[in-house]
Amino acid sequence: MDLLEDDTPGRNEPEYTVSEISGAVKRTIEGEFGRVRIKGEVGRVMIARSGHVYLDLKDDRAVLASIIWKGQAAKLAVQPEEGMEVVAIGKLTTFPGQSKYQMVIEDVRPAGVGALMAMLEKRKKALQAEGLFDPARKKPIPYLPEIIGVVTSPQGAVIRDILHRLRDRFPRKVLIWPVAVQGEGCAPQVTAAIEGFNAMTPGGSLPRPDLIIVARGGGSIEDLWGFNEESVARAAAASDIPLISAVGHETDTTLIDYVSDIRAPTPTAAAEIAVPVRLDLLAAVDSFGARMAQALSGMVGARKQRLADLSRALPRASELTQTARQRFDLAGGRLDASLKAGTATKRLSFEKAASPLRPSILARQTERMTARLTQTAGRLDTALDRRAERSRAQFDRVSGGLSLKGIQRDLGLQRDRLGRATRTASQAGSIQVKSWRDQMEKLDRLRETLGYQATLERGYAVVWDGDKVVTNSTQAKKATSLEVQFKDARIPVGAAAKPAAKPKPPKSGQPGLFDD
Repeated sequence: MDLLEDDTPGRNEPEYTVSEISGAVKRTIEGEFGRVRIKGEVGRVMIARSGHVYLDLKDDRAVLASIIWKGQAAKLAVQPEEGMEVVAIGKLTTFPGQSKYQMVIEDVRPAGVGALMAMLEKRKKALQAEGLFDPARKKPIPYLPEIIGVVTSPQGAVIRDILHRLRDRFPRKVLIWPVAVQGEGCAPQVTAAIEGFNAMTPGGSLPRPDLIIVARGGGSIEDLWGFNEESVARAAAASDIPLISAVGHETDTTLIDYVSDIRAPTPTAAAEIAVPVRLDLLAAVDSFGARMAQALSGMVGARKQRLADLSRALPRASELTQTARQRFDLAGGRLDASLKAGTATKRLSFEKAASPLRPSILARQTERMTARLTQTAGRLDTALDRRAERSRAQFDRVSGGLSLKGIQRDLGLQRDRLGRATRTASQAGSIQVKSWRDQMEKLDRLRETLGYQATLERGYAVVWDGDKVVTNSTQAKKATSLEVQFKDARIPVGAAAKPAAKPKPPKSGQPGLFDD
């Protein structure tokens, strides 16, 4: 009997099939190494259509092909990127289809804080090159938003600090979108919250916020890493609603701080940036009203002083007619002498002209001229008298119109008109300031009336079936246990009253409306 498997003369090596040798190599590698931790630099990264991630781990002398299955890739806290130094956890195996060994990665972690900072700097440069940090694209924050959306954890001190500061400064309606603020679910939940707020319809049943605050308390770089993810930064940059980032303390900086419209050093500071101080606004309105009244009073006083100065500068009525009266007297005094001198001059000229004439002609001419002269002299006296009468009458009218009593009467009328205008302006200013104050008080009362607690205090109640609100009889009949919530307690139906339990916060991922 031949003891050799190979019956070829001179040969004693065992014979295997390709599958047998591949299986043997696979069992040897997997049995020898099992689960391993490998530190290296991420080389080529490729995401297949199936969702699997193919990458290379390398150092200065070797390259190890690796794969992350689709289901495991979605659970990674940090996605591998080319050039990142990481520690990969998984197991070694072989791929018979290509006769190579590879690593199936189950988890990837950056190799220390230095690797995280290097990856963060790389993302920062890429987003900055796209212009997402450009100050020109940042939107202004509304002066007094009606609704403020807050993306944060519903538990903890952050949301309490924001609500408390808003209540102290200027109460506004707050819409909270609860999210995880660290861990694997942080980045996708924050991204979904920002996009969800932007997708809301303005004026809908759940109104769209006018401002978004993304807030979280302080922590290590690993705790804050969800806000350094590219998806969060791009969602914040694409937000049509102005966004304030308040992640960590003042010394903590994340990618969302660079793309947000305003970065607040703390969540409390974000609330202070979001709304002004209501008492300061009321004081400003009162100050404006006082300044307006003071300005009106000063203007009226200045006008009165100006009128008094002009009145003192006007001359007396008697002084206005003194020069004209003196000129009239002088002209009247010279009139008789001028008439006589003129008549003598004409007579002399007449005699010179008549001397060469014949006596008969001269006599006739003289008679005619004498008659005309006599007639003219008679009319001249009458004309002069009438002219003097008219001039005197005109003078009397002018001097009567310039009397001191007339000027004083006109000044009195103008003073009364100015007083009425001043009183009208002051009354109008007072009415406008009172209207603004009444409107502010009405809005404040309306805010308190429409609030959730105010509704319960007016006698209304809420019927609960566990965590669900019962709105009709059909739901009440199907309910296993019913509770009625009044303004001060939540009492089971048919049982004695018990102290009211605090309302449970909304489930993660679901928005809840709080009337602050």
